[in-house]
Amino acid sequence: MTRNHSMRQLTRREFVAAVSGSALAGLNLSQVSHANTTPVFEKFDLFAANSNGYTSYRIPGLIVTQRGTLLAYSEARRTGRGDWDAIDIVLKRSTDGGKTWTEQRRVAEIVGASRNPAAARESSVNKDGLTYNNPVAIADRRAGVVHFLFCLEYARCFYLRSTDDGATFAPPIEITNSFEQFRKDYDWKVIATGPTHGIQLRSGRLVVPVWLSTSTGKSAHHPSDNAVIYSDDHGKTWKAGGFVGRNAPDLIDPSEAVLVELADGRVMFNSRSESKAQRRVISYSKNGVTGWTKPVFHEQLVEPICAASIVRLSAAPQRNRLLFANPHNLTRADGDAMPGKSRERKNLSVKLSYDEGITWLINKPIEPDWSGYSDLAVGADGTIYCLYETVTPDKNLFRNTTLSLARFNLEWLTGGKDSLTEIKRKEKTT
Repeated sequence: MTRNHSMRQLTRREFVAAVSGSALAGLNLSQVSHANTTPVFEKFDLFAANSNGYTSYRIPGLIVTQRGTLLAYSEARRTGRGDWDAIDIVLKRSTDGGKTWTEQRRVAEIVGASRNPAAARESSVNKDGLTYNNPVAIADRRAGVVHFLFCLEYARCFYLRSTDDGATFAPPIEITNSFEQFRKDYDWKVIATGPTHGIQLRSGRLVVPVWLSTSTGKSAHHPSDNAVIYSDDHGKTWKAGGFVGRNAPDLIDPSEAVLVELADGRVMFNSRSESKAQRRVISYSKNGVTGWTKPVFHEQLVEPICAASIVRLSAAPQRNRLLFANPHNLTRADGDAMPGKSRERKNLSVKLSYDEGITWLINKPIEPDWSGYSDLAVGADGTIYCLYETVTPDKNLFRNTTLSLARFNLEWLTGGKDSLTEIKRKEKTT
């Protein structure tokens, strides 16, 4: 496969021109309807570090089902020693908008599983258990079910299905074969779904971002490329889609990515990498599977080298609004600003776009201190939820991680300058 290694960061003018097919490119904040609705913001710990037999909870995921149930899920790490720890996947449910939650429970267990050989040289391996990793859920709007994917030992992938909003799941079905389809182009030793959540397109297609590694570099997770897998039959079968980011001198180790379907039907692929530009990488596809455009860096989306999250807040007949969250920070305590080097994970912020991700006019912190991975979800009433990693300042970010949940509305995010309530009022009077 031929790779194009010429890559640079686009200016705002060039970025708008590159996606000028969107009829929303000229929208600005002054066009947004205003309303006198009270801003609401609250946050609390949902998965507390050093609880229920686990030292650390990482890699959060969050969805709202068709019936309005919130499902929060994560990796539960027994010692917090790293990605190859003894890890379980746990889940909590809320049927009242996040006010109360069920006790956490393990989601799956695979009998007779064995350790990934790629982990043999890793010092963080916990020999007392296996690594269940990278949970990803999708709420199916058509079938009314929950699709749930996870990996085992970064070597195998499984699919779960729930018909009762995550209260129970059918036995796991292995879908590693969907990754085997990548081998003709990439001899992977490590695979991972997501993390965060996958998406369902308006066509009904299910799409999940994935990353793969030959496992010859650090942590057995590098170098890496990323791609998608998909299902056109409501999760019964899964296939490999196209590669999106390929490791190259100007696009280093593209990995964890998030997806959103745009108003014009295209799918945006928003990816982490370790590139010197220190910006998120964006690509587009007309069908969410193949024909991905050449990845470009987005100048407004800084990259401290951390996972991110994205979700649609509203669409036609309302105004188009997208939300994006990641640690908005490019500093280090030691002052080392070497391009491509990781930055401190702090200042988790939520951004708001009115033009389908071309520009992001609003950027507001929800956790100024240490904060890492996150996932966003939106309730039927417009409430915004963000499940994210955080620690107390005197703790190690990776070994004593708590998952906190923030609940807020558009009025809080925009300082009262925008509201979903105003639009709902207008709809009632027409």
